[in-house]
Amino acid sequence: MIDDVLGPSLDVLFCGINPGLMSEATGHHFARPGNRFWPALHLSGFTPRRLAPSEQHLLPRYGLGITNVVARPSAKASELTREELVEGGRRLAALVAEVRPKMLAVLGVSAYRTAFACPKAVVGPRPETVGGAPVWVLPNPSGLNAHWTLAGIVEELRRMREHTGR
Repeated sequence: MIDDVLGPSLDVLFCGINPGLMSEATGHHFARPGNRFWPALHLSGFTPRRLAPSEQHLLPRYGLGITNVVARPSAKASELTREELVEGGRRLAALVAEVRPKMLAVLGVSAYRTAFACPKAVVGPRPETVGGAPVWVLPNPSGLNAHWTLAGIVEELRRMREHTGR
């Protein structure tokens, strides 16, 4: 299990689908070298420099946190069951209600659709809330997600950042 990165007064709680095997091995979120989360976070203006996965503990000083929908590591998110995603959605809603971030950012539209029974959800702001927080669905930053380029992920993160007034 990989620990959540949480802090007081979070502006954004980022939520990955589940840890990859590299994250499991290192104990750090988005640890695979081809993952675009850390470069996109910096290039979109959320952090003043590109952080390494091993620096995830610095995120709360920027008002940011990280968790996952499902705690079980896997080589690919497609290995998760529908039941795991739905249960993970319930756990995430409870965590969000407790931590109370200003925004929940879910990194993976397919996982969001399943976890929250929103089959037509698309990337962008959502009309519903999760655990009382507004939701923005973002592209999965995994290098396996060929539908999105780094530039596209950065632009969507920037759009969310500007929407939140950061």
